[in-house]
Amino acid sequence: MSATPEIRILVADDHFIVRMGLVALINTEPGLRVVGEADDGDKAVALFEQLRPELVLMDVRMPVKSGPDALRQIRQRAPDARVLMLSAFDGDEEIHNALQAGARGYVLKSATDKELIPAIHAVAAGRRWIPQDVASRLKSRQLYEQVTPREIEVLNALAAGLANKEIADRLGISEYTTKDHLKSILAKLRVADRTQAVTAALQRGIIRLK
Repeated sequence: MSATPEIRILVADDHFIVRMGLVALINTEPGLRVVGEADDGDKAVALFEQLRPELVLMDVRMPVKSGPDALRQIRQRAPDARVLMLSAFDGDEEIHNALQAGARGYVLKSATDKELIPAIHAVAAGRRWIPQDVASRLKSRQLYEQVTPREIEVLNALAAGLANKEIADRLGISEYTTKDHLKSILAKLRVADRTQAVTAALQRGIIRLK
């Protein structure tokens, strides 16, 4: 009988300790081997092109280029690339963005090795892997009306502590239009004030602190 082909894996995570832990875990599993490591999105794209691994284990939030952005670039070159997203965050918008970019699975960093290893095998075999907790968060996204790109710009300005006039000046719009955007944002996020809007947007992964 022929041996089962080895699954070659590229690990992309900007946190050194986390990356080392993932590498150690994967390399102790029969049939899995880490062939490359990247600490930012650009390096992940370059190493994928060089190594062509069977699977990429990719952090969602990385410097230079985010996980979803790196994945989009990888898929331009290799449409069948198999990528499992890994994140410490369970915001429904962040999960949605990763899957829209082409991720075949999404696992939280709080997952145990008994959850992560089956996810790696499943995605490497071409199957999708969406755990129940992730699926529940994704389903909750359907309960909200989606914010527009302009409203996301306003949310980022709110997170930076800008007043209405400062937001208007930054975006080149009137204060009246700014207030309209704020009213829409509060309604869509189902919150009562600016602070709650920023908190909700951060929790859901709609915006990130710079």
